[in-house]
Amino acid sequence: MVASTSTSLRSTLRGLLIVLLAVASASGSSECAGLDDPKNAPCRKAVAWAAVGGKKDAKAQEYFGEMKSVTGVDWADGTEADFQRLYFCGPPGGKAQCGLPPCTCSKPPCGTCYADGFAPPPPLPPRPGCTNGKGGIQCEPPSTAMGYKGLAWPSMSFSGKQEMHIFAIGDWGGLDGSHQPTEGRTSLSIYNGGKKKGPSVFPRDRKNKDTTVLLCHHFTFLQCYCDPPCPTAINHECKPGCGFVKGVDDRAQILVAKSMDARAAKVDPQYILNVGDNFYWGGIEKNCGTPMNKLSFQAHHQFTQIFEGVYNGPSLSGKPWPSVLGNHDWGGRVFNNGWDQQISYTWYSDRWILPAPYWSQHVEYPDLGFSVDIYMIDSNAMDALDPAENPSHNLCGQINPAGADCSATGGPSSVGTCKSWFRSFWAENQAWLEAQLPKSKADWQIVVTHFNCGHEQAWYKKLHQNFGLDLLVTGHRHDQELWDPKDLRAGDTDRDLGGLMCFVTGGGGGISSEATPNPADKHDWFGEGQYGFFDLTISKSTIFLQSINYDGTVLKEATLEQPVTATAAKNNTNNNSIINNKYNSSSSNDNTNNNSSNNTSNNNSDIGRV
Repeated sequence: MVASTSTSLRSTLRGLLIVLLAVASASGSSECAGLDDPKNAPCRKAVAWAAVGGKKDAKAQEYFGEMKSVTGVDWADGTEADFQRLYFCGPPGGKAQCGLPPCTCSKPPCGTCYADGFAPPPPLPPRPGCTNGKGGIQCEPPSTAMGYKGLAWPSMSFSGKQEMHIFAIGDWGGLDGSHQPTEGRTSLSIYNGGKKKGPSVFPRDRKNKDTTVLLCHHFTFLQCYCDPPCPTAINHECKPGCGFVKGVDDRAQILVAKSMDARAAKVDPQYILNVGDNFYWGGIEKNCGTPMNKLSFQAHHQFTQIFEGVYNGPSLSGKPWPSVLGNHDWGGRVFNNGWDQQISYTWYSDRWILPAPYWSQHVEYPDLGFSVDIYMIDSNAMDALDPAENPSHNLCGQINPAGADCSATGGPSSVGTCKSWFRSFWAENQAWLEAQLPKSKADWQIVVTHFNCGHEQAWYKKLHQNFGLDLLVTGHRHDQELWDPKDLRAGDTDRDLGGLMCFVTGGGGGISSEATPNPADKHDWFGEGQYGFFDLTISKSTIFLQSINYDGTVLKEATLEQPVTATAAKNNTNNNSIINNKYNSSSSNDNTNNNSSNNTSNNNSDIGRV
């Protein structure tokens, strides 16, 4: 009798377990609940209204336009559970978010935020050399966002004897106004007309070249961008001082992307170097901490609208984008936004490459007999200040939410420790790069980072003269600047990088340019253009740099030549003094010592403002 009862109990428990597993599988989440659950109290009324009266509302399409991509069901046919799923993933208006997904819905799994259960594009098929996720860092994401820092992405190789081109762009990712905010965040639609699909440009303050005079306040500038009727709360006229050029300032990212695609059709670039600030205002609009093997709906939406949907011309599709994070990718004025999701996207894309905040890429050109080592580093410590400083542009500022903490994925643990974390992280970047450069046997060494030419001036000068760094690729300041050492004027110490070629390509168009793009008014221009990108033609002996305007015209050119000692230096593994003398035969005369994080505030007078 006891044995029979025990067997019956085990059978009942087994059956119950099967039911529970089936429910969990259907929901796609380990937790789900109906609207009566306390965690769903914030969305209960909104969901009930949406499922009945909301469908009949004249603005139903505007409110529920994302429904099908999230649930697989059109809003007109959605059940209450389907609307609960929508309000869990991306609540219309950004408010009334459900705390838990439904346990049943029209098209499970119900706890996911994509109609097919995956983030479009679906996870890639196994990459070459990968077996069951094993075989290299390209095969599976790390457990934390810092898991692959300092590692090399698999080498790229480009055959043929044709001209080889590299594009470079930065500060390109506009506002995703059609995104429905979550976690209590505000909408990215900040002016009338900004709610459309695709990118909208963020209007920032414009100041004079010396940053001593405010020419156009952000709130005034908003009026230049909005579709009538415009709000009239503050400085409600688009004033001449803003230097607004309609059709350029308000379409900058699209214009630059089209110019890139048109030029790519002619020169066929092999890859695009991306210097960061990929999504304004604050990167991926999601708290840090999403598991690295998952892609949030917020990340999927922003990548789809701002990246995949923009740089998709026939001549750009499929081109690798080796990338770094910018200060706005960390959060702009906070540190706890979804910067880790930008790293995760590496394993959801066939072209986005950002496996860690700092990493390296080796590139071979076998038929032309040369190679390149590219070092991607994170310089965002430049915007990590004491909490009370510069609240608008301080990653460690008091605008951070209470309890901000990214330590679970390797980032800062609190506002109080944020500045020291970034300083230590920058010192780690520096030490890593100084260890890597002497090991390089490539013909060219290139550093890509976010902050513009002029930051950490003495350190980069040392890297050039003592470690053989050939080229520095940057952004951050929202314009186009080619710093050719041959153009250096006597006494211009702020631009003296000891002979190092550097350029700023911060005119990608996600944010308004430093100055008016009107070519008849260049009074406040730092460089040769306001919106654009760079085209590098690379060979064994030279890199030919061209600054390309948003309309496709060439603004400025320069040629970087290999020093006569370069080949001997890079092929000699036993005599580092040869490497040290590649660019400076009397490097002992340069006693600059700037390999410490204590120097991050020095020589930054030429750093951009956002």
